[in-house]
Amino acid sequence: MLVIVAPGQGAQTPGFLEPWLEDPAFESRLNWLSAVAGLDLAHYGTKADADTIRDTAIAQPLLVASSMLAALAVFPHPADAFTKVGAVAGHSVGEIAAAAGTGVLSAEQAMVLVRERGKAMAAASALTATSMTAVLGGDRDEILAKLAEHGLTAANDNGPGQIVAAGTVDELAALAADPPAKARLIPLSVAGAFHTRHMEPAVQTLAKYATAISTHDPRTRLISNRDGQVVHDGRDVLNRLVTQVNSPVRWDLCMETMADLQVTGILELPPAGTLTGIARRALKGVETFALKTPDQLDDARAFAEKHGSPSEIDASPTWRLLVAPMKGTFSRSGQTAREAGDTVEAGEVVAKVKSLRDELEVSAPHGGIVVEWLVEEGDPVAPGQPLVRLHPNGVTS
Repeated sequence: MLVIVAPGQGAQTPGFLEPWLEDPAFESRLNWLSAVAGLDLAHYGTKADADTIRDTAIAQPLLVASSMLAALAVFPHPADAFTKVGAVAGHSVGEIAAAAGTGVLSAEQAMVLVRERGKAMAAASALTATSMTAVLGGDRDEILAKLAEHGLTAANDNGPGQIVAAGTVDELAALAADPPAKARLIPLSVAGAFHTRHMEPAVQTLAKYATAISTHDPRTRLISNRDGQVVHDGRDVLNRLVTQVNSPVRWDLCMETMADLQVTGILELPPAGTLTGIARRALKGVETFALKTPDQLDDARAFAEKHGSPSEIDASPTWRLLVAPMKGTFSRSGQTAREAGDTVEAGEVVAKVKSLRDELEVSAPHGGIVVEWLVEEGDPVAPGQPLVRLHPNGVTS
């Protein structure tokens, strides 16, 4: 199975888009997205220095545009992607690119959202002196306890030995003076404490914009960086994009889901390298491909061909699938029995998936009429596996 991942803020480097702009189609598309974002992304991706593109309001639109356009370069006919891509995920702001890639948002909606996200997070960062520090190595439980002791948040949990602490400058200074045992601290050059309570003003701003954004359900598995669950309701995806701004990024749980899916290949969109590096350490035996320059495109397509498999949820619009949010055991026990031909109300819980860690309800966000159940009571299910087909009901959908 192939998973495509989009990197988050901090992955950008000066001039990383320069070779890509030699392609007239890429340049033309970037000019269009620049118009939507109100930023000269070609300039920032080629001529601007590191300090300039570190600015949150610049970095975030630049990253999302780069990932979206590189995905189009790999799959010039976007529908072809759904015959190969088993799942997608994005780290922090990269999740906006992932949402666009699965069809939840249009490219233009994604650029407006990330433009306002970057501006709102920059404004929130200016309210209090905050920052982030990478905590490498050490014991996970000891690190989390030490962060809590100093009032800090594990804003990025990227797997074994890969935690990013965030909070006020004073709190981070206290951590530096009292570090966890056997851990190395690396202060990060960022504008603020992203994915913490300090970003609450940005969440409030984005929530207002979200009410006006239309969405579609993902056409392949979208792994949420909030909890590693596969999300198949477009509105839920959008709500998660809003609330992730002040919620920790659980990339460790995303990789657990990838392992549950038995992924064999991970392709990282530009500016690539960070997420494939984490994957090589955490997902042993999984092949990775960091797409950095356009001269790698033929190899990237060959990589996608090698690992690709059709999306199970790229369904005809007249069918609505409910899918498993995680790996576990399927059950309808305790739920109102719904059989073929029965009507399911919007928001009704129709099943549960239980794992060793969690028990999650599966609800029908739009309602509909049950066409067929695709699994039986007690069946093991994989993340994103279709559970039931619903035909849209004119009244409830």
